[in-house]
Amino acid sequence: MTATKPPLALHIAAPRGFCAGVDRAIRIVELALERHGAPVYVRHEIVHNKFVVDSLKEKGAVFVADLDQVPDGVPVVFSAHGVPKTVPAAATARGLDFLDATCPLVSKVHRQAERLVEQGRHILFIGHAGHPEVIGTFGQVPEGRMTLIETAADAEAVAPGDPANLAFLTQTTLSVDDTAEIVAILERRFPSIKAPRADDICYATSNRQAAVKEIARRCDAVLVIGAPNSSNSVRLVEVAEREGARARLVGRAAELDLAWLDGISTLGLTAGASAPELLVRELVDRLREHFDVTEIESEGVVERMVFKLPRGLEAAG
Repeated sequence: MTATKPPLALHIAAPRGFCAGVDRAIRIVELALERHGAPVYVRHEIVHNKFVVDSLKEKGAVFVADLDQVPDGVPVVFSAHGVPKTVPAAATARGLDFLDATCPLVSKVHRQAERLVEQGRHILFIGHAGHPEVIGTFGQVPEGRMTLIETAADAEAVAPGDPANLAFLTQTTLSVDDTAEIVAILERRFPSIKAPRADDICYATSNRQAAVKEIARRCDAVLVIGAPNSSNSVRLVEVAEREGARARLVGRAAELDLAWLDGISTLGLTAGASAPELLVRELVDRLREHFDVTEIESEGVVERMVFKLPRGLEAAG
């Protein structure tokens, strides 16, 4: 006799997976390959997902850490996370043909930073040290005009030279709740601090966190498909845990430790903004091998955001 599979109610978050900025960045690399042929060089991971990066490598993309590793005469793409101003300047100086795949919502933060510095304000930037988006944003303004705030403790301790002439900006992929706490501290300590016109945390990050909150309340555990260096994916794990669910980040279905699901009858599933839907279906198929799965698709915000391709690629797209 075949053993009966244990039942598993699988609550799948919506929205999940790719956002408009990730879609655009991947399409830029694909169109560059179609137009120029292989190889096309990409400075840093185009998005933080190994499956996506490996898929583009198979098509002829070459990922490098530095512009110095790009040979003369070949096209180069800058990642969705954005780059310091020195990078396109160096590419121009070398005569390289480059395409900027920076997410437009990250570019919006860059422009805000420039304007605030032009106004003479010092910027308190809420983000994570070492993240490419933070490095790129700091690289938009002269050194010393921006201070990084990572935690509520940082917000309490920061001592700017001119506290009456401040502004704050944020990384686009932060925890909505953590950021709200930090902003509240800054606004309490510095009542005249200038806030962005609109929330810098991007729509996709906010929507995915809200969707995970909704399913985590009904689940014993939550799986998040994403990479450990993907800020928005790691935040989804934290959001689920705060709602009382056990949560774990997995890159691919093969990485799932089935023992972790012992005793679980309701499971939540989502994917970070740089993880394709194919990986969601792959994980569902693996679960079906071991459980009698009932899929329950959440009703979430329908995202219709589309970003234009860079000039010159639009016709090819």
